[in-house]
Amino acid sequence: MHGWIILDKPHGLGSTQAVSAVKRALRQSGAGKWKVGHGGTLDPLATGVLPVAVGEATKLAGRMLDSDKIYDFTVSFGVQTDTLDLEGKQIAASDHRPTLAEVEAILPRFTGPIEQAPPAYSAILIDGQRAYDLARAGRDVEMKTRAITIHNLAISSPHRGEDSAAYPQSGLAKLGEGEGARISEITLTAHVSKGTYIRSLARDIALALGTVGHVTMLRRVKAGPFTLESAISLDKLDEAARGGGIAQLMLPLTAGLDDIPALAVSPDEALALRQGKVLVGKPHTGLMLAMEGATPVALVEASGPETLREIRVVRGFNL
Repeated sequence: MHGWIILDKPHGLGSTQAVSAVKRALRQSGAGKWKVGHGGTLDPLATGVLPVAVGEATKLAGRMLDSDKIYDFTVSFGVQTDTLDLEGKQIAASDHRPTLAEVEAILPRFTGPIEQAPPAYSAILIDGQRAYDLARAGRDVEMKTRAITIHNLAISSPHRGEDSAAYPQSGLAKLGEGEGARISEITLTAHVSKGTYIRSLARDIALALGTVGHVTMLRRVKAGPFTLESAISLDKLDEAARGGGIAQLMLPLTAGLDDIPALAVSPDEALALRQGKVLVGKPHTGLMLAMEGATPVALVEASGPETLREIRVVRGFNL
């Protein structure tokens, strides 16, 4: 039971609750207690890909947090809330609505390396306290900008596999007819680096269009190597748990390392790595997955001259 369960997290469920659901499913299936963690928080109002690591795969959860993600999200124009989504209260309003052409023209401004101020309602620590705790207490929270990268940002096709009942207003709503018609909301797709807040991106896009806005739909369609195609619902998880077949839903530990080259090691070399020793060889530099046959041994990093590179353990696996 060392691997990944990729959940299609439903609307209204927090990431921690989703992890608890996986723990219950493991116990119910007869697998017993296992260490479980998630690879990237999703707000309760968001849905989509939530990688849940089980057993030794939890050692890779931090790496998953650093991975790129892809989101579908809907921006509703005319109202800004304090949380920048449907959950908050209105703090600003505007009668102005952009045209579709204006939205298309503004998107390149938010593509590539940019600076972004995270939402006040976020888990970022400020003087040892969570920003959302300070905001809820009525404190003025000054969020410092951070460098992020938006790899791609485009107007989306209808969002993928979503329960329309959860987001009855999402999509593209036109006010009037014709090419110059004003729109009240639009759905976009963004491929982003770690540390990107989609709620902040929606806020900044609306401001650049001369109005205000907030997120009414947020769906993660990809996290690292994991996509919606490999995601399962909580209902399917529960069904598998009752039938004792939860292992069949799990992806192997190595599925979280599809972008890392493999390094074949001998039994003696595998033993040395498990003991924390440094190997010497001629592999490529950078991260690799040391494999003894079909068994992952360790995430390793090679550095040094080509003729005498040192291979050191970054993360060892007890498999």
